[in-house]
Amino acid sequence: MVKKKEDGINKVLHWAPRVLTIIFIGLISTFALDVFGEYQGIKLLLALFLHLIPSIILLIFLAIAWHWEIVGGNLLIAAGVIFGFFFNAFQTLDGFMILVLPLWMVGALFLIAHKLNN
Repeated sequence: MVKKKEDGINKVLHWAPRVLTIIFIGLISTFALDVFGEYQGIKLLLALFLHLIPSIILLIFLAIAWHWEIVGGNLLIAAGVIFGFFFNAFQTLDGFMILVLPLWMVGALFLIAHKLNN
């Protein structure tokens, strides 16, 4: 049996948004590391938790997208809009490119993967 070229594309479109979302969550999680120089003890744990809330939310959205691509894709696109307003990322190009655009791209990739698989 010869594999079709489309099978490889579907496989890439299946895994690319998942891997890219994990990388993005890792990137924004590094922003929480600034609490280690400012706090100690229980305040450090609380500050770390508060800084990691966006990452936790994105992990939940990724878990949803992993099983329901269309729902998760829409959630990630919506998260891009919310992050844009909450973190004022629409005010500068670099903020938009770092916080909003990656979420829109992975959300769109989840939607495209869902469309091609159904």
